[in-house]
Amino acid sequence: MIKLSGVIITFNEDKNIERCLQSLVNLVDEIIVVDSFSTDNTKQICLKYNVTFIEQEFLGYIEQKNFALKQASNDFIVSLDGDEALSETLQNSIIELKSNWQFDGYYCNRFNNFCGQWIKHSDWYPNKKLRVFDRCVAHWEGINPHDEIKLKDNRKTSRLKGDILHWTYQSYPEFNQKTEYFSTISAQAYYDKGEKAPLYKIVWNPIWAFFKAYILRFGFLDGKNGFVISAQTANITYLKYTKLKKLYRNKEF
Repeated sequence: MIKLSGVIITFNEDKNIERCLQSLVNLVDEIIVVDSFSTDNTKQICLKYNVTFIEQEFLGYIEQKNFALKQASNDFIVSLDGDEALSETLQNSIIELKSNWQFDGYYCNRFNNFCGQWIKHSDWYPNKKLRVFDRCVAHWEGINPHDEIKLKDNRKTSRLKGDILHWTYQSYPEFNQKTEYFSTISAQAYYDKGEKAPLYKIVWNPIWAFFKAYILRFGFLDGKNGFVISAQTANITYLKYTKLKKLYRNKEF
């Protein structure tokens, strides 16, 4: 039977972290928490459990998760954020996996709770994530703040039953604030990679983002919140490219 490490990165997650830990504690052989010096009660809650608690200045989402991976004692990983937890069905799937590991990585659906509503459509469900994997053939990459696990070429994956439960934004002001924050990070990451912001992307990409989420992905079936999510998906796309364009303009002066 393989040994599993649960790996979590956190910052000010005292509203969510206990759910996360409780979903892992009877499942994995160790829990590693890498915290970016939380100023709330995250640390105190974590220390109630048998976890390895490491404080590390935030390096960036991708960099912080790769740092956290290296702290684990085992190569087989269950990776969660502090505002996520494993559903009971997914816990059972992983328990069975411990005695029957056959692939290099396993995808799970992430089920997002927005303002108290579980969102079943738009781009938010099924929100497929590779979160159970062999770290010997995997690492985090992407464009901050959008991180994803990448496996080495020709590696085999499968899918597990059950959901990663994600308690995302719980108010519209929080959603607006994070949209500003994440669009700024995205613009800087795109700038660092040399991506451009032509006018057609500023105009067309937000329109397409809304149409895809609200119409093609049936966001309208989630009612008012489905519209809000789809509109904000367009907005963050617009902000990302306008902020990227501003970065290039500032370089000219």
